[in-house]
Amino acid sequence: MSTVILTGLPVPGSPLTDGLRSLGFDVRPAAGPEETAAVLAGVPADQRVAVVDSAFVGHVHALRLALTDPRFDACAVTGAFAVQPAARAALDKAAALPAEGDGPYADRLAAAVEAAGTTVQHPELGTLVATVPTTDAERAAADAAVAAVDDEAIRLRTAVKSRDGFFTTFFISPYSRYIARWCARRGLTPNQVTTASLITALIAAGCAATGERGGYIAAGVLLLVSFVLDCTDGQLARYSLQYSTMGAWLDATFDRAKEYSFYAGLALGAARNGDDVWALALGAMILMTCRHVVDFAFNEANHDATANTSPTAALSDKLDSVGWTVWVRRMIILPIGERWAMIAVLTAATTPRIVFYALLIGCAFGALYTTAGRVLRSLTRRARRTDRAARALADLADSGPVAELAGRVVGRMAPGAGIAAAVIGSVALLWTAWAYEFGARQVIVAAAFYAVLAGAAVARPLKGALDWLVPPVFRAAEYTTMLILAAKADVPGALPAAFGLVAAVAYHHYDTVYRIRGGSGAPPRWLVWTIGGHDGRVLLTAVLAAVLATRAADFPVALTALAVFVALVVLVESIRFWVSSGAPAVHDEGEPA
Repeated sequence: MSTVILTGLPVPGSPLTDGLRSLGFDVRPAAGPEETAAVLAGVPADQRVAVVDSAFVGHVHALRLALTDPRFDACAVTGAFAVQPAARAALDKAAALPAEGDGPYADRLAAAVEAAGTTVQHPELGTLVATVPTTDAERAAADAAVAAVDDEAIRLRTAVKSRDGFFTTFFISPYSRYIARWCARRGLTPNQVTTASLITALIAAGCAATGERGGYIAAGVLLLVSFVLDCTDGQLARYSLQYSTMGAWLDATFDRAKEYSFYAGLALGAARNGDDVWALALGAMILMTCRHVVDFAFNEANHDATANTSPTAALSDKLDSVGWTVWVRRMIILPIGERWAMIAVLTAATTPRIVFYALLIGCAFGALYTTAGRVLRSLTRRARRTDRAARALADLADSGPVAELAGRVVGRMAPGAGIAAAVIGSVALLWTAWAYEFGARQVIVAAAFYAVLAGAAVARPLKGALDWLVPPVFRAAEYTTMLILAAKADVPGALPAAFGLVAAVAYHHYDTVYRIRGGSGAPPRWLVWTIGGHDGRVLLTAVLAAVLATRAADFPVALTALAVFVALVVLVESIRFWVSSGAPAVHDEGEPA
């Protein structure tokens, strides 16, 4: 239960009390500032508590934004101020001070709390009204301003992301926002809608796995339904302000689970018709995951950098002023809406092989376009990266015990190796895996060389202009090595087993990203060491290939066992963390394309 302390003499005919109760607050009156501290003392410290001026006039949605948003410890608009338990002590201290000054008491409390060092969020209201009139004329004008603006229409409009893809903006959001409102009015939560989206996508993958034209058509339709629900869950969160750390994590990780499960369904369906496209499916998953790691790493490296400007960024800002270029640049990178629409249509109308060809070509172009732009920005800006950014990049690198040991030794001799060491080691590894036959000892040597250079790459803080590329280079090296070795084994089940192993490892890497974004830091070192780090997994896979060179039929079994082990360890710890996480509520508007 949340509590509102309504300060001041009641205003006859005011709908304020009913509005506050409709937001789920228990309303307690306090005649003036002197009584507020006493009433506040009677509110349990683990409750959200708000102070609102009884003369407040405004939209209910303005109060909702100020009093119910779980992302902020303290939040205020004119005449209304709310804190969560984390900021309760600051409010208690402010209420105990002498009630001096002019203006609404809630505003003075907010100012005192902010002056004491607690950040107070002030939401943008736009045309919404939030004021405390002091005369009858001001009250009449405020009432007229409230009546002139439909806050429900604003609430619906702002439920939609301010920045989204063309397909989502014009073909999904115009009606999905109403589905979100329907869900809110029936008490459904964003996490429930997210789960429904996942289940729908898994059914779609099952339909694709039938290998029949009817199954492909059903799969395409269900994939689009799943995407509508995927948009709806975020809009429901914004509409009802039901933000949570777990919700942001579920939304992001389920998106990947849905898409990659659909790839597997397409590969199974193709296999039923005698067409082996597992290599294409694994290639598509690798490309998408590496593309997302590029997004994550670049953003983590630069979001708090200083002197963070470049001519390339200035040109991008200039292009943003020309409306049509914004949509073109959003579409050509094939974001999630356009990508899922393309997959759905091609699944229903063509074959899995064509779906993967289109996906690989489109996503490769988008990845090259975005990565090239970011490289240019990094080379032309003189940004100074923080220790926090360098720590995040090191965590994203996912170094295991072999790389860490090598880094302690070799890193002293190769200061600032960064991206150069990562690229050299990765290229040497991939070339060797490609050039030599399955099980060749040279691949083990290349994997060991890769692990040593991986340690050198992260031995010093990753603050170089292009050091944000280190994590995606490692991802590409690890995943692609697994693809090459599975393809070279040339035995049934090797590529599907590699698909499962990459999926399990990719889950761990996405989980790492969202822990960092949620402000909780990377997974514990014991977890990274238990599953080997990227260097250990590459070395182990190379050793397994060599040991099983004369028994290649056992290689899929070994990869499957490794995939199951990684998945179990990562999932158990991940679920434990997110269920018990004390991280602040977040809602990610920057979900990767």
